[in-house]
Amino acid sequence: MQSEQKMEIFACRASRDFALKVIDEMNKDRKADEPLIHLGSSEVTQFSDGEFQPSFTESVRGAKVFIIQSTFPSADNLMELLLYIDAAKRASAGSVAAVMPYFGWARQDRKDRPRVSIGAKLVANLLQVAGADRVMTCDLHADQIQGFFNTPVDHVYASKVFIPYLKSLNLENLAIAAPDMGGAKRANSYATALACPVIICHKSREKANVVGSITAIGDVQDKNVVIVDDMIDTAGTLCKAAEVLMGKGARSVRACATHPVLSGPAYDRLAASPITEIVVTDSIPLSQDPAKDKSKIHVVSLTPVFANVIRKVYCYQPISPDFIF
Repeated sequence: MQSEQKMEIFACRASRDFALKVIDEMNKDRKADEPLIHLGSSEVTQFSDGEFQPSFTESVRGAKVFIIQSTFPSADNLMELLLYIDAAKRASAGSVAAVMPYFGWARQDRKDRPRVSIGAKLVANLLQVAGADRVMTCDLHADQIQGFFNTPVDHVYASKVFIPYLKSLNLENLAIAAPDMGGAKRANSYATALACPVIICHKSREKANVVGSITAIGDVQDKNVVIVDDMIDTAGTLCKAAEVLMGKGARSVRACATHPVLSGPAYDRLAASPITEIVVTDSIPLSQDPAKDKSKIHVVSLTPVFANVIRKVYCYQPISPDFIF
């Protein structure tokens, strides 16, 4: 790697394992004359009232700093990232990139009813005010969130890892399904890449996280269906869609979802559902609770994708080849 500025990679507490895997991937591809990349040294001081203060325990002066953190709940994960960015700027870092495999609050991208916040725009403002010079993320809930920023956004897609995995399954009569109308574009992109038909599920909601009814549109009979989505939260939509598809004659139902939020009853619902396999990424770590049934969940790693993008951004190389759709 050639750059006038040194590279420094740091991790917030919630994404430390992800960051270590990214660094391992970067070291695999380094040239013989390049030094090993290490996770930067930092610490977080915790106060008794719940407040905390991150700090760097090594110099970042003039460096290109990459701070890795997914901002899944709690809000402490977002706050920690903001404080790290602020600390880097105050320590005279040359530039700061917020590497956010999962960008939280992305579902709040518009006013869908009166007197509500637009959380995604607020988070974008907070990142910029804290001092982030660019953001790297994967599978935003809505692509247009990139327009909330006045700084570069490197938006990659989990299709980079999902498509090869789905091809490796060699499924006959494959069909791609969208769990709702909002996911139709994503489903169509996967179906085009895999040369298979699309099924659209039309969903109505009673309220947030509560699904009313789902209707499947398309030829389902005897198909091995893969539902693709950007996230699984409570898994209500996914499980009900799977039941509808199996009821219409699907041979099997699988799911690919980038971000395994998996809150509330999600693990129990997935375990009890007719879904054969749930493929997710490591943008959010799975629960470590041994009581949670994870037998159907298969994790594919995004770390090679982020390692490649970080390396190219550092070296001023184009990242367009890393975008499938």
